[in-house]
Amino acid sequence: MASEKPKVQLIQPPNTLREKVGPPGTGGVDADVLARAEKVIEDMADNYLVWVKDDIANLQAACDDLAAAEPGSDPKPHLERLFSIAHDMKGQGGSFGYPLITRVGNTLCRLVENLETPSDRDIEAIRLHVDAMRLIIANRMTDDGGPEGHRLIRGLELVLAKI
Repeated sequence: MASEKPKVQLIQPPNTLREKVGPPGTGGVDADVLARAEKVIEDMADNYLVWVKDDIANLQAACDDLAAAEPGSDPKPHLERLFSIAHDMKGQGGSFGYPLITRVGNTLCRLVENLETPSDRDIEAIRLHVDAMRLIIANRMTDDGGPEGHRLIRGLELVLAKI
């Protein structure tokens, strides 16, 4: 008994992405739109230092609330608040010339996202991250922060390695 091969039909969907992006070399980005977006970010940069100081104060309050929580109480709301604030700061830091805020915010997010019952050491590590962010802003440590920025990041890495 001979088996029949099923009939196969190949369908090539149209590639409309090229039409949306534009011809090669143009990058698909309208230069005027990009210039307006950059101007908006530039105008917002003046307010960044005010916002980030508020964010740091909110991080500090969330950390204090976590530390003051009754033993046996659910730390999840405090950890979620810490994560949310740090995540927002992480996203904004590099946009406004403070990539160290992005790095510290990222490590803080990684620290708190998997904590279930934070120990005193965990809370101290969270405090060190908040203090590091405060130091970065107080000393206007833009870009990589130079040698001080490198020492700061290395110190946080050593703390995280211990816990």
